[in-house]
Amino acid sequence: MTTGQPGTGAARPAPAGAEAENQPATASTTGRPTRSADTSGTDQAPDSAEASAATSAESPGPRSTDGAKPGAATNGRPTGASVATGDIEPGPAKDDAAKTSGTREASDTAKASGTGEASDATKASDTAKASGTARDVTGTDAPKRGWISRLTKRGKAAKGASATAGAPVNDSDPAKDDKTKADAAKDGVLVKDNDPDKDDKTKADAAKDGDPAKDGDPKDDAAKGDGATKSAKPGDANGQPLTDGETKPADPDRWEAFASAPEPKPSILTRSGRAVGRFLIHEWTLAALGALALAVLMTWPTLRYPRYTLPQDYWDPSLQAWQMAWSGHILLADPARLWQSNTFFPELWSFAFSDTLLGYAPAGMLGSGPEDAVLRYNIMFVLAHALATFGAYALARQLGAGRIGAAVAGVTYAYAPWLLSQAGHLHVLSNGGIPLALAMLARGHGWSLRHGYRPERRHDGWVYGGWLVAAWQLSLGFGIGLPFAYFLGVAVLVVVVLFYVRRLRTRQAVPFGRRLLLADLLGGLLFAGVGLLMAFPFFRVTELHPYAERTIDDVGIFSPPASGFVTSPAESLIWGGLHKGARAALPWHPEMTLLPGYVLYALALGGLFFSVWRLRHRLLLLAGVLVTMAFAMGTRFFDGTFTYVPLFEHVPGWSALRTPGRLMLWTTLLLGLLAAGAVTALTDRVRELTAQRIPSWPGPWLRMATLLPLLLVTVEGLNNTPHPVVPRTPAAMRTAEGPLLVLPSSQNLDQHVMLWSTSGFPDVVNGGSGFTPRQLDDVRRVSQAFPNQTSIDYLRTLGVRTVVLLRDRVPGTPWEITIDAPVESLGITRQEVGNAVVYKL
Repeated sequence: MTTGQPGTGAARPAPAGAEAENQPATASTTGRPTRSADTSGTDQAPDSAEASAATSAESPGPRSTDGAKPGAATNGRPTGASVATGDIEPGPAKDDAAKTSGTREASDTAKASGTGEASDATKASDTAKASGTARDVTGTDAPKRGWISRLTKRGKAAKGASATAGAPVNDSDPAKDDKTKADAAKDGVLVKDNDPDKDDKTKADAAKDGDPAKDGDPKDDAAKGDGATKSAKPGDANGQPLTDGETKPADPDRWEAFASAPEPKPSILTRSGRAVGRFLIHEWTLAALGALALAVLMTWPTLRYPRYTLPQDYWDPSLQAWQMAWSGHILLADPARLWQSNTFFPELWSFAFSDTLLGYAPAGMLGSGPEDAVLRYNIMFVLAHALATFGAYALARQLGAGRIGAAVAGVTYAYAPWLLSQAGHLHVLSNGGIPLALAMLARGHGWSLRHGYRPERRHDGWVYGGWLVAAWQLSLGFGIGLPFAYFLGVAVLVVVVLFYVRRLRTRQAVPFGRRLLLADLLGGLLFAGVGLLMAFPFFRVTELHPYAERTIDDVGIFSPPASGFVTSPAESLIWGGLHKGARAALPWHPEMTLLPGYVLYALALGGLFFSVWRLRHRLLLLAGVLVTMAFAMGTRFFDGTFTYVPLFEHVPGWSALRTPGRLMLWTTLLLGLLAAGAVTALTDRVRELTAQRIPSWPGPWLRMATLLPLLLVTVEGLNNTPHPVVPRTPAAMRTAEGPLLVLPSSQNLDQHVMLWSTSGFPDVVNGGSGFTPRQLDDVRRVSQAFPNQTSIDYLRTLGVRTVVLLRDRVPGTPWEITIDAPVESLGITRQEVGNAVVYKL
C-alpha cells in the first residue's frame, strides 16, 4: 500500500490500562476501522512505528505496497491506529503497514529500506509483550524502564554508527523523532528497498516459513514473524546490508542486559577449599574419623604412655613389637635376610616361627630402638581397632544396612567382650581387612544383601582394591588369614555355580563383563601368590622342625565348651567381675571366654523376626552363626568328628591352628549383620513415624532412641585391660656385640630380649615363639651351669661371643651363687655394666 497520502493523520489517543482493553474498536480519520492494542495479539511498539511512519511520510517517491490494497493489512484484516498504553503520549500518524503489523519489529517500510534490524527498544517491547506485561515497556514500571533505557542507549549508539556509514537509520527514541524526520527529508534517504524483486522474494520466503511469534495463535503468524528472519535483507549490527550469500549469526551480546550477573570464577584456593570441605563432610570420612576417635577412647589408656606401657601384658606384645621393627629394618637394610632374623641364632627361617605381622612392615621402617618399637605397637594396636570398626561398617553399608545399623555392626565386631582376652595378640585383633575386603569385592561386583545383583553398579577398580586388601590381611598372619583365604575360595566357587545355574534357568546371559573377570583373575592370582610366598617359609620350618606341628590333642587343650559362649573374660569392665566363677571352671580361660555380648545376642535374635534382610538371608546368617560356633568349639562338638577334625586332617595348613576359639571372629561378624538388619528396620520405621506426625514432636526424641542399641553395645565393650610398664633395656644390651646370649632364658623372658635387640639388631640366641627349637632347649639346659668350661665350650661351638647375665633376674636361679665367681682360669673376661655382668668368650 502507498503511504504519504493525505488523510492518514495521527491516531486518536485511547484510554490507558484496563479501559483500553474494554474499549471497542473505532474508526480512524481515514474511515478505516481501528483495533485496540489487545486485539493484535500483543501491544504495538509505538516508538518504532512512529519513527517509521514519519520517515515514510516525508520520503519522496512511491512506496511498495507488497501487493496489499490501500487501507488493508497484509493479513487481510482491517488496519487501525495504534493504541498507546501507560503514560506515553500519542505519537504521530503511522502508515498502514505499521498499523497492520502490530507486533512486527519494524514496519514494512523499514523492511523495504534494507535495514533488516529492528531497534533494541522494539525488541525489548516485544519481549515484554510476549511475557504478558506490555505495560512494563511503556514506562509505568520504574525498574523495567531502567533496562529499557539501557537498550535505548545502545540503539542510539548503533544509529550513530549507521549514520556515519551512510546507511538508513531506524531510531526508536520518541524524543528524537522530529530530528530523525528532518534529517531523513534533508538528506533524501529513502526508507525502502529499491529492489522490489528481492523484497517480494524475501516476503514470499517469510510467508512460506511462517514462524509465529506466539504459540497457538495462527492469526498473527503473518503479522508477528521474526523480523531478523523475514526482513527483506539481513543487515549487520550497524544497519548496513550484508552482501549476497553472507549469513549473520544472532548477536548474543544484545541480550546481556536480560541475564543475571555472571559469577566470578573461583580461584584455585577457593576450589581447593571447597573440595576439602566436601571431603571432610563425606560419610566415609566421618566414618573413618569416628572409628579412630572411638578406638582411642575404647582402648584407653593405651595412648596415655605409649612409649612405656603395653596392653594386657608385656610378653607377647614385646614379641610382636620386635616383629614389626625387624621387618621394617631388614627390608630397608637387606631384604634377602627377611626370614633369617637376628633371634634364635643360629637357626634358619627363624622369622617364620610364629605369625609375622609382615603387613605392618611399612610402620616398622619408622623409628628405631625399643621405645620406638613400643610406641609403634601401641599406635598399631589402636589403629587395628579403628580398621576393624570401619571395615565392618563398610561391609554392613554395602550389604544394605543403614548408618546406625552399620555402626552397630562395626562396634560389635571390634569391641566384642571376648576380644578383650586377645588384647595381647595383635595378630588376632588385626582383622579389619576381612570385612573391608569383602565390602570392596561386593561393591565391585555390584552385589548387596538387600538389593541383590545389580550389574550397572559393577566396577573393576573396587575388585582390584578388594583383592589387594585381602592379600594384605593374609600377610599379617595365618592364624586369622588362613580361614579367611578358605572362605574366599569357597565363596568364589559358590558364586560361579550360582552364576551358571541362573544362566541355565533363565536361558539368558547374566551380565558380568570381561573387565570384571580379568580383575577377579588377576586379583585372585595376587592373593594366591602372596599366600604361597608367605606359606613357603612355614613349610620350611615344618621340614626342619617336624615336632613343631600341632596334634589334635593340642587342639583339644584349647577347645572351649558351650558355656564359653556366655562367659566373659576378666578384662571386661561390665561382666568381668560377675563371671569370675564361670571362668574358673574353664580349663584355659584366656582362649575359652567367647562371649560376643548379651546385647548383640538380643539384637541378632530380634533380627530374625524384624529386619530389612529377606527371610532367606536371615536364615542363611543364622546357619552361618551356628556353623561357626560349632567349629569354634573344636573337639568339644561331638569330638570334632564332623567339624574341626576333617579340616585339621585334610585341609593344608589347618593343622597349624591350635586355638579353634578364634573362629568366633566369624560368628561375631554374622551376629553383627543380623543386628544391623534389625536396627536398620527400627530406624526406618521411626523415620516413617516422625514424618507422619504433625507437628513432628516428639520426632527428635524418637530418632535419638534409635541410638540406644549403639550405645548399649559400646558400653558392653568397655575394657578393664591392664597396661604394665615395659622393662627398661639394660645398658649392657646397648653396647654388647653379637652373637650373644642373655641369661636367664625362658619363653617369656626371651621376648623381652627380642624387644631389647631392636637397638642395632645384634644376633641373639634368645627367642620366644609358638614353639621352642630343640637347640634353644639345649642352650638353656647347658647354660644353667654357666660359667663353667662345658657351657663355655658349647656356646663357642655355636658361635656365641658374649653372655649377659642380668642381676635383677638372678634370685632363685643357679646363677645366684656363680654370678660373682672368678673366671680367669676359664679363658674369658668379666665386666660389670650397669645392672648386668658381661662375659666375653
